[in-house]
Amino acid sequence: MVKSKYQSVLDLGQELNIQNGDVSEEKGILKIKGTAKNQYEKNLLWDKIKAIGGENPSDIKADIKVADTSVFARHTVKSGETLSKIAKQYYGDASKYQKIFSANTDILKNPDMIHPNQELIIPNE
Repeated sequence: MVKSKYQSVLDLGQELNIQNGDVSEEKGILKIKGTAKNQYEKNLLWDKIKAIGGENPSDIKADIKVADTSVFARHTVKSGETLSKIAKQYYGDASKYQKIFSANTDILKNPDMIHPNQELIIPNE
């Protein structure tokens, strides 16, 4: 029963390709383990868990590790995106676009000029 309650979390884990994943249920508590690519993906999983179970859910225990702690995320630019839009997605604040620009000066020369398929580092806050 608790597994079906959190099925959307498990689906998201599959979508994100969480590594070393393990799911078990014990005495009404769902236990999940795995390794996310980066902190952003770990946060997405926790946001989904909290959306279902509340701020401190008692029916799920999650042990989610992060494979790459050197960056918050890696982002492939899509057509129509701007650094401000990307900053809003990852940090919730469009004005933090400079942080992304500064972390990518090896491939970006102007914060107003990004191109589809560029792989950007989204630095830790």
